[in-house]
Amino acid sequence: MGELFRSEEMTLAQLFLQSEAAYCCVSELGEIGMVQFRDLNPDVNVFQRKFVNEVRRCEEMDRKLRFVEKEVKKANIPIVDTGENPEVPFPRDMIDLEATFEKLENELKEINTNQEALKKNFLELTELKHILRRTQQFFDEMEDPSLLEESSILLDPNEVNRAAPLRLGFVAGVIGRERIPTFERMLWRVCRGNVFLRQADIEDPLEDPTTGDQVHKSVFIIFFQGDQLKNRVKKICEGFRATLYPCPETPQERKEMLAGVNARIDDLQMVLNQTEDHRQRVLQAAAKTVRVWFIKVRKMKAIYHTLNLCNIDVTQKCLIAEVWCPVSDLDSIQFALRRGTEKSGSTVPSILNRMQTKQTPPTYNKTNKFTSGFQNIVDAYGIGSYREINPAPYTIITFPFLFAVMFGDLGHGVLMTCAALYLVLRESRLMAQKNDNEMFSMVFAGRYIILLMGVFSVYTGIIYNDCFSKSLNVFGSGWSVRPMFGDPWFETLNGSRVLQLDPAIDGVFQGPYPIGIDPIWNIATNKLTFLNSFKMKMSVILGVIHMLFGVTLSLFNHLYFNKPLNIYLGFIPEIIFMSSLFGYLVILVFYKWLSYDARTSRHAPSLLIAFINMFLFNYSDPTIQPLYRGQAALQSLLVLIALACVPCMLIVKTLVMRRQYLWRKNLGTQNFGGIRVGNGPTEDEAEIIQHDQLSQHSEEEPEFNFGDVAVNQAIHTIEYCLGCISNTASYLRLWALSLAHAQLSEVLWSMVMRIGLSSRSLGGFILLSIVFFFFAVLTIAILLIMEGLSAFLHALRLHWVEFQNKFYSGQGFKFLPFTFESILDGRFEE
Repeated sequence: MGELFRSEEMTLAQLFLQSEAAYCCVSELGEIGMVQFRDLNPDVNVFQRKFVNEVRRCEEMDRKLRFVEKEVKKANIPIVDTGENPEVPFPRDMIDLEATFEKLENELKEINTNQEALKKNFLELTELKHILRRTQQFFDEMEDPSLLEESSILLDPNEVNRAAPLRLGFVAGVIGRERIPTFERMLWRVCRGNVFLRQADIEDPLEDPTTGDQVHKSVFIIFFQGDQLKNRVKKICEGFRATLYPCPETPQERKEMLAGVNARIDDLQMVLNQTEDHRQRVLQAAAKTVRVWFIKVRKMKAIYHTLNLCNIDVTQKCLIAEVWCPVSDLDSIQFALRRGTEKSGSTVPSILNRMQTKQTPPTYNKTNKFTSGFQNIVDAYGIGSYREINPAPYTIITFPFLFAVMFGDLGHGVLMTCAALYLVLRESRLMAQKNDNEMFSMVFAGRYIILLMGVFSVYTGIIYNDCFSKSLNVFGSGWSVRPMFGDPWFETLNGSRVLQLDPAIDGVFQGPYPIGIDPIWNIATNKLTFLNSFKMKMSVILGVIHMLFGVTLSLFNHLYFNKPLNIYLGFIPEIIFMSSLFGYLVILVFYKWLSYDARTSRHAPSLLIAFINMFLFNYSDPTIQPLYRGQAALQSLLVLIALACVPCMLIVKTLVMRRQYLWRKNLGTQNFGGIRVGNGPTEDEAEIIQHDQLSQHSEEEPEFNFGDVAVNQAIHTIEYCLGCISNTASYLRLWALSLAHAQLSEVLWSMVMRIGLSSRSLGGFILLSIVFFFFAVLTIAILLIMEGLSAFLHALRLHWVEFQNKFYSGQGFKFLPFTFESILDGRFEE
C-alpha cells in the first residue's frame, strides 16, 4: 500500500540498444508503458535527426489512411472496431504497407475521378433530356396564332413582309432556379425587351457531380432575331453560369435526339451503378482493417519519434537512451528489453544501467479505475512533488463526506447512488460504445466519486432525518405530549396552533432519537434556530479536525525527507498553535454539550463570546459566567503558548537555517593558532567533506540569501496564522450550503408537490401525476445537478485550499511514459 500514499520511487536509467534491436526494444517498452524517454538531442533540429525520413514516410501513410477514412465516412460505412491490438510491424514491412496504401489511394482516386466524370456526363444528358422535352412544348405553344402575332412585333415592318412566315433564332439551356428572376431582368434590360423568354422548372432535383449536393434547376428557351442579340444573350447566360445545349429546329430531329439521349442515359446509369458497387466493395473492405492500419502506422511513427530522442554511438552500432522509470518495474523493463532483442534476432543483449543524478524525478502515482478519479482531482490542483505525501487516498473518504455534509438528503442521495450504480455496473458496455460526448465522458470518468458521494449523502440524510424535505418517523419521537381531559394545560394544547416544546418539563422529553435528528423538529417553529446551531458547530468541528489532520500529514513529509528543522520549528509550532486555539474551541463545544442538560442549557454562556474574550483577555464582565473553574487562567496560558509559537516559526527557524548554511560553508571548524575550536568534523574529515560535499553544494545549492529566506518565512508564518482563522471560517460553508439545500428542497415541496396532494378525487390523481412530473424534473435539474455541482465545487475548494496547503506543495511534474495505450483506446484520430 506504500505506493498509494506516496508517489513511486523513480530512477534515471541509461539504455544501450543495438541498432538492429533498437526498434523492437522500443516497441516492447511502448507496449508495457513504464518508461519516459528524455531528449538527448535538444539542440538538434527535428529535420536533422537520424530517423526523420522514416517519420515522414509514416506521416505520408497516415495521410493516405485519413483519406481512406474520410471516403469511408462519406459513404456512411461504419468502421469496424474489434478491439484488436496488432503488433508493431517490422521496419522491413513498411514497404509493403506503403505499397498497399498507395494502391488503395490510387484506386479510390481513380474511382472518384471516373465517377465524377460519369456523373457530370449523366447530368448533362439529363439536362438535355429535360430541354428537349420542354422545348417541344414551347414550340407547340408557339404555333398558337395568338402567340405568333405577339412575337411578330419583334420584326421591322419595313424589312419583312407581315404575311411571310416568322423565322426567329433561339438558344436553350438550364439555369439554377434561384437565379431566374435576376436572369430575366438582366435579359430585359440588356436586350431592351427584344427577346422572348420561356422557362419551366425541373421537378426532380439534380445531383451536383462535384459536391454531391442536390440542386434545383429550370429549363429556359430564349427567342431573338439577329446575331447581335444572340451574342448578348450568350454572354448573359455565361455570366449567370447557365449551361446551353444544342437544340434541333425541327420536331423530327428533336424527337430522334431525345430517343438517343434516353438510350445513352440508360447505358450510363448502368455504368454508374457498377462503378458505385465497386467503390462500395473497396470501401467496405478498407473499413474492416482501417483501424488496425491506423494503429500500426501510429505505433511505427511513435517508435521512430522516440528513437530520434536517442544518441547515436560513434560506432553507429549502438543507440544510447536515458529514461525515467519506477524502481519497482525494473524487472519488467529488463524482460521487455530481452523480449525485443529476441524478436529482432540480435545476439547482443540490450543493457539497462541505473544512473546517479541530482535531477528531480517525475511524479508517478499508480492508480486503478477506482482511485484514478480522486487522483485526477488532486492533480488538477498541481502535480505533487517527488515522493511527498499523496492526498488522494485520504480524499477518497473526506471528499465525498464533506460533499454529503452540504448535500445531506436521503432521497437525493438514493437517486445519486442509483445513477452512479448504473454507470458502474454497465461500465464495460458503456466503454465499448466509445461515446464522444464530453459531458458524459466527464461524468463517466467520475462514476466512483459520484457513487461514494451518493452513499455518504444517504448517511448524512439519515443523520439530518431529511428525505425530500420531509422527516421519517421510524422509531417514534422522543417528545411525547399526551394531554388527558381535565389536565390544566389541555385547553392550551387543544386551542393553540403554534407551540414551542420545553424539554425541561417533566414528561415532555422522553429521550434522544436513536439515530439522527428527532422528526418532531420538522414541525417545530424553532426548527431553523436549532439546525443553525447544530450545523454551525458541526462545521467547525469537522473543519478543525480536517485541518489538524492535514498538519499532521506534513510530519510524515518531514520525516521522510529527513528535515528535523522543519519538525521542531515548523510542524510542532504549527500543531500547537492550531490546537491551543481552535482545537480548544472544539473541546469547548463538546464540553458544553456534555455539561448542560435541558434544564440548565438556557443559562449556558455563549461560546462565541467566550472565544472572543479569550483573545481580548477580558474576564472582568460579571454577566458572563465561566464554563468551568480556572477557565481564565487556562485560556490565557493557551493564548500565550500560541503567541510564543509565532516567533519560533518567524525568527528562530530563519536564524537556525542561516547558522546551518554557515556551518556547511565553513565546515564547522575554526583554527586559532593551530588549535581546532568547534564541534564540526576533524581536519581530515573536513577535507573529505570539502571534496565530496562542498563542491556539490557550490554547483547545485543556491547561495543563501538571508533577506529572501526571512521574507519567505515571514510570508509562510503570516499565511499559516491568519489562514487558521480564515480556513476555519471557510468551513462554515458546510453549514451554509446544508441549510440552503434543505430550505430549497422544502420550498420545492411546498410550492409544487403540495398542489398535487391538495385533492383526493380522480381529477386530483391526474393533477398529482402532472405535478409529480414537474416535481421530478425540478428535483433532478435543480437539487441534484445544480446543487450537487455547487456542493462538489465547494468540497473541491476545501480540499485544495484548506486541507492540502498544510502539507502538499504540488510543484512536481507528471510522469509521462511512452505508451501505446492511447492508440489502443481508439483515440487514433489526431
